[in-house]
Amino acid sequence: MKKGKIYIFGHRNPDTDSVTSAIALSYLKNKLGFKTIPAVLGTPNLETKYALKYFKVKQPEILDDVKIKVKDLNYIKGYSVTEEDSIDTAYQKMLEVGISKIPVVDDNKKMLGILTMKDIAEEQFSNNLDLVNTTYDDILKTIDGEEVLRFDDNIEGKLLVASYKSKTIKEDVELTDKDILMVGDRHNIIKYAIKSGVKLLIITGPKNIHEWHITLAKKNKVNIINTSHHTIITARKFSLANKVKTLNYEKNLVSVNENVNVTEFIRLSNKTRYSYYPVVNDKEECVGVLRVSDVAYDKKQKVMLVDHNTYEQSARGIEEAEILEIIDHHNIGSIGTNMPISFRNMPVGSTNTILNILYKESDVEIPKHIAGLMLSGILSDTLILKSPTTTVYDIDAVQELSKIAEVDYREYGLKMLKAGSSLKGKTKEEVLYTDYKTYQISDEKIGLGQLSTTNPKEILDDIDQYVKLINNVTTANNYLLVALFITDILNNGSYVIYSINGEYILKDAFNLKTIKQGLFLKGIISRKKQILPKIMDKIKNG
Repeated sequence: MKKGKIYIFGHRNPDTDSVTSAIALSYLKNKLGFKTIPAVLGTPNLETKYALKYFKVKQPEILDDVKIKVKDLNYIKGYSVTEEDSIDTAYQKMLEVGISKIPVVDDNKKMLGILTMKDIAEEQFSNNLDLVNTTYDDILKTIDGEEVLRFDDNIEGKLLVASYKSKTIKEDVELTDKDILMVGDRHNIIKYAIKSGVKLLIITGPKNIHEWHITLAKKNKVNIINTSHHTIITARKFSLANKVKTLNYEKNLVSVNENVNVTEFIRLSNKTRYSYYPVVNDKEECVGVLRVSDVAYDKKQKVMLVDHNTYEQSARGIEEAEILEIIDHHNIGSIGTNMPISFRNMPVGSTNTILNILYKESDVEIPKHIAGLMLSGILSDTLILKSPTTTVYDIDAVQELSKIAEVDYREYGLKMLKAGSSLKGKTKEEVLYTDYKTYQISDEKIGLGQLSTTNPKEILDDIDQYVKLINNVTTANNYLLVALFITDILNNGSYVIYSINGEYILKDAFNLKTIKQGLFLKGIISRKKQILPKIMDKIKNG
């Protein structure tokens, strides 16, 4: 972020109206003496890119967030181990993220302590390497083993390595069912160990196990694992198979709540002087680790919002930003401010229609490139004035702006919409999130995606894959409903693909006798006016 500047941005998953209105408002405000920067909360879609390229306007910078809370920082999430995990699991996780510490949690993700590389190193140089408390699976994973025989999942006992002569071992070493013996292809010792009923037999080197060894081991219920590593390498790796709870790790630690203000966290880190801090939520569950080097914070960021007025659709950390102004054409949402601000909201088809009025009120001339972008936003949101959200203000604005931009709005609008409907190179996730918004309705949250296209068959041919994706998104985010509306520009309606758990909501909301994936809803093309109100009414009133 740039200090002293006012950022103007629209909603997440920015559409054409959101991006162009941010640029248009920034131009207007700068003409009036402000220092503003237009921004976007994500990569603009193909339709928007077409408009920007057509009118030779540079894409606004992408603003990641206006965060000032720990939960909005890019800390390492889901980073922890349990006491039942192997030491090797903890070690590999530390290597993966480049951190020498990892939180230890219980089955409910509650903090037990923190394990360090130093703890592991001390164990490796201790005199306790022969004590074993692990699982069959963790041994397999740690020593790159192959399962030969398995009778027990948990393996506890004492590790012995057959380094003596066969005669010495037979005469001087008494093996029991508490022993884990590591041996190469020394068949006399293997036979002796099996007859003694050892807990686990680890055979190192190339597999060379006689069938009669296996038959005898089955009778005596001896677990057997084979590894291609030689004995020295296997023995060195083996101790890492032990459970984390066998180590002496730090139980007293300092953690930070994810809802803590970043400035408060900085004070804490300056006092305690640690490099890493476990992050916990309000349930005291460990959700990750924050490195002090990851923290970046500033004074309250001054912002102006366009095309949205809800926390869910705005920048991360918007709660702590200083909102100066909001220009929007949607229903009044959740954002509140501590001080009175300028809030312009009108029931029109596009935010740019309101901006057209503001330019007139401010007596600021609209240049050709800005007029072209404003026109693009209106044509996009009203589907070239075909949407039921279209008002006389939108029609007047289109007539005025198309003259300034020197384009035939129908011809240009259709080309722009076709450019935006291309799915070339897009993943299923990118299609879903092309124009995706979340809504908080009472205590529930829903997600509604919409894509306008001249070729809905591109999506409908893969409907099963989209259903699977939408169901996964619903489950992962605990949504009441997720739906994707594929608006057919040429046939004036939308196909709907939805999460299974929300089927009844759509059926009742649109008063349908039956519903199926990919159902065509004739005349339904406006999320704001035709889709969201019906769904909200159904959820609120049951």
